[in-house]
Amino acid sequence: MKKTLLLALLLPLGGTFAATPPDTAAAGPAAAPRPARPWYRPAHLALQTGGGLGMVAAGAGYEYAKGRLETDVLLGYVPRYYAGSTLSLASLKFMYSPFRLPVGERLQVVPLTVGAYFSYTHGTLNDELKGQYASDYYWFSTDTRYGPMLGSRVTLLGAPVAATGQPRKLSAYYELGTNDLYLASYFNNRNGGLRFGQLLTLALGVKMDF
Repeated sequence: MKKTLLLALLLPLGGTFAATPPDTAAAGPAAAPRPARPWYRPAHLALQTGGGLGMVAAGAGYEYAKGRLETDVLLGYVPRYYAGSTLSLASLKFMYSPFRLPVGERLQVVPLTVGAYFSYTHGTLNDELKGQYASDYYWFSTDTRYGPMLGSRVTLLGAPVAATGQPRKLSAYYELGTNDLYLASYFNNRNGGLRFGQLLTLALGVKMDF
């Protein structure tokens, strides 16, 4: 009789355990979603020379639209020896890369990057002699430049970035550009002015994700 009552009590409990889903916590925690990168944290660091943005320019950049759109903020420097006065430049670049070509598992080519830049230069006028230039001596701005650019890059893919899970990238790039002053000089002096090749500036640089 006692055995019958005991079985009667255990059968409902057995049915309850059978219907309960297994506890998966012991098998390891579920992968938590990766936190989004804070809006203020740059996606990469950049270092370049030339391009009208300084003998050496360094800064950081942001990426949008799965890396197709980029914004770089750079600070450049030109020693006094090469410019008559020490120049410091602050620049903003906007770039669009329409497509990428994978070359193997770890190499990627971006055949075309187009964009524009804006730069401000401090120290453009040699101020050894105070007042040597009247305020209207130059018809153009001596400290502000802007213009188009295009280029290309080769990217090496590495281990994933912890913050995003995307491959870390190390890129080498070049950019050909010009600016408003060069273009104005070229079109206003077609006879004896700048040659087409003199319109262009060349920048060489590297970028690294972090």
